[in-house]
Amino acid sequence: MHELALLTGVVAAVEQACAREGNRAVQVVALRVGALSGAQPEALEWAWLPATAGSVAEGARLLVETVPAAVWCSVCDAEREIDEYYALRCPQCANPTAHLVRGREFEVAYVELDVPDHA
Repeated sequence: MHELALLTGVVAAVEQACAREGNRAVQVVALRVGALSGAQPEALEWAWLPATAGSVAEGARLLVETVPAAVWCSVCDAEREIDEYYALRCPQCANPTAHLVRGREFEVAYVELDVPDHA
């Protein structure tokens, strides 16, 4: 399962950012995952616990936003969402296109850090 490897990389990046900022704990990590990225949201959620064990993100919530795939149709002069990767056609006019404009993302959208009390 490559989702665990992907999340291990995410956690490493979060740990580096926390080290630079002097934070020791994370509350939320939010990802944007394209429908055609190859990463499955359910598998990411399953792999989150082992990927974060012993890290600054241990106990943090994982939020996954799925980004639908879309192509640019030059005939319609518009961006159109598509359902299937192998059908890179405009769903409106059926024009074939290879211009995929979204759907392959795998990125950290944001991280919520645990703010320490200054009592």
